[in-house]
Amino acid sequence: MSSGSIYKSAEGERAIMALYDGLLDRWPVPKELLRVPTRHGSTFIVASGDVADPPLVLLHGACSNAASWIGDVALYSRSCRVFAVDLPGGPGRSARNRPSWKGGAFGEWLEDVLDGLGIGRAALLGISQGGWTALSLATRRPDRVSRLVLLAPAGVTSARASFVLRAVPLSLMGRRGARAIVRLTLGGQALDPEATRYMEMIMTHFKPRIGTLPLYSDRELARLTMPTLLMVGARDPLLDSGATATRMRELVSHLAVKVLPEEGHVLTGLAPGIAPFLAGRRDSGNGGAGPPHDSRKRLGEPPIFVLCLPPTLSGLQELDARQACERTSRDHQDRDGGGLR
Repeated sequence: MSSGSIYKSAEGERAIMALYDGLLDRWPVPKELLRVPTRHGSTFIVASGDVADPPLVLLHGACSNAASWIGDVALYSRSCRVFAVDLPGGPGRSARNRPSWKGGAFGEWLEDVLDGLGIGRAALLGISQGGWTALSLATRRPDRVSRLVLLAPAGVTSARASFVLRAVPLSLMGRRGARAIVRLTLGGQALDPEATRYMEMIMTHFKPRIGTLPLYSDRELARLTMPTLLMVGARDPLLDSGATATRMRELVSHLAVKVLPEEGHVLTGLAPGIAPFLAGRRDSGNGGAGPPHDSRKRLGEPPIFVLCLPPTLSGLQELDARQACERTSRDHQDRDGGGLR
């Protein structure tokens, strides 16, 4: 568990929170704002949908918060009681402490969230680091997960070293570096300008975690006995989508896989293809659910922004990554005449 500020300045924190609150004010369906105590601090949750419907927990990626789901929650809440959760240590309203990525801390945290909500079993939907978090519970307590949806999940294959070596130093370069990381992460994908500004603001003012997310072992992934849907983008600049799909197919028995040929790591607008799977339809995930709708063109629907820093360093140690950051930052400062603004 780490301590200290997770923002670069108090002013930056206020700017991010003001934008977050503004997005929550525009939540497209009736909502409740909840807080649940856990072993790893208080957790903030946006709840929507009929309380009698089956529960669905949404888990965002790193450098993001529950507002990531604003474009999809209306569809999910038609048939589910939806809980959009702020992960601890992120730019949201949950506790600022950052549980260890090693061991079962995040699985413990998510189980505490379910307990606090009075939920025995729930469907989990996570993207990137949120997918890694969903796996932390699903591999340890499969009895508590009714269905599992993984969008470009971390923890199955290592991050591409080429992305790591470019993204980590950029994280030290202020607003200019933030814009560069956003472009790098999108890999040519088109997003609404408001969504892009939101991503850049978080990248500018928030301190992301630098380190490695452990890969799940074969034995752990084989414990996924619940129906599972994996969706990946063929153009993902962070993760090898083909390797992810291959490994999951080899180890997970009840698995549907959908590879999106034109998508990268920032997967958005997929709710129409996911909702049938959550409802138990067998044709979802293999093309039977139809093409995803495009929510990226509409104002007020920011994307599911995921890892601003990749989940694993593909064999690099955290210290080596920090040293590479420092060297690259000094090089840029020298070329720019000292100092980055």
